[in-house]
Amino acid sequence: MNSTSRTARTALVAGTVLALAAGLSACGGQSLEEKGGKDEGGKGAIVVGSAGFTESQVLAELYSKIISNAGYKASVQTLKNRELYEPALEKGQIDVVPEYASTLADFLNAKANGAKAKSVASNDPDETVTALKKLAEPRGLKVLPHGSATDQNAFAVTKEFAARHKLKTLSDLGRSGEKVKLAAGEECETRPYCLPGLKKTYGIDVTGIDPKGVGSVPAKQAVKDGTDQLVLTTTTDATLGDFGLVLLKDDKHLQNAENVLPVVNAESAGDSAIASALGKLTKVLTTKDLIELNRQVDADRRKPADVAEAYLKEKDLLKK
Repeated sequence: MNSTSRTARTALVAGTVLALAAGLSACGGQSLEEKGGKDEGGKGAIVVGSAGFTESQVLAELYSKIISNAGYKASVQTLKNRELYEPALEKGQIDVVPEYASTLADFLNAKANGAKAKSVASNDPDETVTALKKLAEPRGLKVLPHGSATDQNAFAVTKEFAARHKLKTLSDLGRSGEKVKLAAGEECETRPYCLPGLKKTYGIDVTGIDPKGVGSVPAKQAVKDGTDQLVLTTTTDATLGDFGLVLLKDDKHLQNAENVLPVVNAESAGDSAIASALGKLTKVLTTKDLIELNRQVDADRRKPADVAEAYLKEKDLLKK
């Protein structure tokens, strides 16, 4: 999502310059001039962008800390969603973001070729990343290698709802004819692997979107309480059981390959040292790791920065 993002991490927000500027300002954003150049004795300032959900925040902290460890002055800036942070990345207002292969590939494809453009993503990560690179490079973006860690958008219902309607898959939900209200982010309404995909691929009767975010506590609580019946979350959500929720299998493969990878502004963060530092993390990070890191934040209520630092130390990725 992925996800969301993915995954979930996919109504297109009105991408006006004013809206972007407001979003950056609200998040403490910096212009290129304000970001500054090289620090004395350092390699320069790097801003890592994060979306507004736990996993993105943890990944951004991992990226920031490992880049700082490579000699840069790195910080994290949170923007609400891809419609805000991707243009900021192109402009160099942020320099690096953790991304999901298929979701970003289709997002850039829609920007280049229109919202109705045929998807360039698939369930093959190598093919998807190849397509992504072709779309990213003309925009001044550099796609770094992906690893095994992956996260896809996923949809969950309560165990009771699943048992009552004999649901194990999203196809089951479509065939049931049950009307459901979906707890998700506002952008779900237009993203192809969210609301449109649920209707087109599975025939699910979604009566509306309850804009509570991707896999957020309020979103899952709304489904637990019966206010909503379906929640958009991700396959790495570590707290579903706490809310009595179960995932419905994506049996028609609506979601594509969503391997985690870094994407950088080629001009401001294209240094080989940054690619090398992030590559070391990418090689060791697994899907299982993502679930555990998410659990520590969402269930144990630890700060993403603390969780990220402990993980990097555990994997011996920080200089001592």
